[in-house]
Amino acid sequence: MMGNTSDEAYESLIKRERMYRQIVESSAETIIMHTDYKVLYINESGAKFLRAAKEDIIGACVLDIFQEDCKAVIKERIQKSIVENEPGELIEQTIFRLDGTLVDVEMNCNPIMFDDKKAVQSVLRDITQRKETERTLKKALQEISILSAPLVPVIEGIAVLPLVGSIDSYRAKYLLDDIPSKIKEQSVACLIIDFSGIYTLDTMVTDYLFKINDVLHLLGVRSIITGIRPELAQIAVQLGVDLSSVPTFATVKQALHYLGVEKSG
Repeated sequence: MMGNTSDEAYESLIKRERMYRQIVESSAETIIMHTDYKVLYINESGAKFLRAAKEDIIGACVLDIFQEDCKAVIKERIQKSIVENEPGELIEQTIFRLDGTLVDVEMNCNPIMFDDKKAVQSVLRDITQRKETERTLKKALQEISILSAPLVPVIEGIAVLPLVGSIDSYRAKYLLDDIPSKIKEQSVACLIIDFSGIYTLDTMVTDYLFKINDVLHLLGVRSIITGIRPELAQIAVQLGVDLSSVPTFATVKQALHYLGVEKSG
């Protein structure tokens, strides 16, 4: 009776293992089983993704697909998964296919038993399209920032920075990084920062914008602020920003008049 129970348990285990292998083999993701950094198994989708035959991948070192400067980190990650018997968190990597081309993937790893051996299962997902979209979006945001924050020359040595529309943290950081080089290119000695065209701001963004004034001071550039609405002034007070030494005016026209720039014609 006990023998039958044991046989049934063994048969059940075999069935579960077969089912697991079928699921892995039919998966669209790249699934690699490896131990001691040696590939024990790769599914068909994985072989196609890495652009090689299964027999060329099985037996190879799993570290070979990683760039040289990442191998130590991946090796440590695999070792930690084996020793601590805990899954590795999801990370992004750029790996080599076997034809030498590079591809962006996100990957995780889990400790498993494979053919009675302690092994690691690594799952790789192609994120090339997502990364390309992110790069395209970043480039577009940079171009928008350039177009939406021009340094407008008035006369020699004086320029206006008209801040228009909604300012988010990305655009505010871009301004902080980009304005100093523009000032140097245009030999600006006095910059009027006009806030009148801004319709949305939060505390973090306001902090970025007022830091521009600090940077100008370090560069020896005189700054004048115009168009600060009451709610913006209130945020400045909350941030502890001291604008007492900075001339402020309601309009750019008033600031220019203060600087002795009269309207021609």
